[in-house]
Amino acid sequence: MMTVPVIQWLLESGEPWTRYRTMVDLLGRPDHDPQVQSAHAEMLAHPQVQGLIARAESWPGYPLQRHNDAKHPLYHLGTLIDFGVRSGDPGMSAVVDSVVAHQSQEGAFQSLVSIPMAFGGTGEETWGWMLCDAPMVLYVLLALGLGDEPEVQHAVEHIMSLVDANGWRCRAAPAFGRFRGPGRRDDPCPVANVHALKVLSLVPELNQCPAARAGAEMLLWHWENRRERKPYLFGMGTDFAKLKYPFIWYDILHVLEALSRFPWVHADARFREMVDVVAGQASPDGRYAASSMYQAWKGWSFADKKAPSPWLTFLVLRMCGRIE
Repeated sequence: MMTVPVIQWLLESGEPWTRYRTMVDLLGRPDHDPQVQSAHAEMLAHPQVQGLIARAESWPGYPLQRHNDAKHPLYHLGTLIDFGVRSGDPGMSAVVDSVVAHQSQEGAFQSLVSIPMAFGGTGEETWGWMLCDAPMVLYVLLALGLGDEPEVQHAVEHIMSLVDANGWRCRAAPAFGRFRGPGRRDDPCPVANVHALKVLSLVPELNQCPAARAGAEMLLWHWENRRERKPYLFGMGTDFAKLKYPFIWYDILHVLEALSRFPWVHADARFREMVDVVAGQASPDGRYAASSMYQAWKGWSFADKKAPSPWLTFLVLRMCGRIE
């Protein structure tokens, strides 16, 4: 799948983030390689990336009212992490300081949240956490290399304390009272499992732990039972199978991005079926285009359904490369 013409197309892309990650993740070039350093510097100077950093610096931005709000700074920060921005890059230290400034007693890093009264909240702005945002905030800090910090380790312990036999369920900070999503109390929350697995993938000693296996099995079980079950209204139908980025919500590429990080999943027939669904969306020359998009990200190649996207193509190739 990783053909030379496609790799060359990625290396010639006008997207420095794509060139940077292609050299590092697909070709295995070290950070001190002059071309790698040049692509990284060009990425940081790019106007679109500068815009992402500026929005991340506004953390927490405005209160989250729905966790698939594609324009929220949380997802600008997550995209910067995917591109390979580092904690020492310009502007990032201030972002980290803003994020770690709000940590709950339980251990989770908090976001500014507003739950409408119609959904059991107060409608007021509150610092708190839910399992559809706290793991993503923690993932960002781990990806920035802060895994040895006591606060971050405390947050990892908290995530681990919340796993059940069928993975992670809908949980929220005590400040939100009895709030939970629209599902059965004992059901797992699919998107929480995706985010939690990404966290565990960055903690080497937890890569094969029972919690990781429970989370992976939850997602594989959902695929196997996708025609009958929609836990917390998350389905695996036509829209789920569309290629979409950024990694914000519950879709096939995001699920595979999480699962593919665990080698012991690769031989599972259910996982392979999902991979085949994605691979089947390639153009004859092996490139991938978005089949769905977030309007808030219009102007990026991965939010253009009419042309192949270098970044989306890279993401699929990296995922498949982990298996090969």
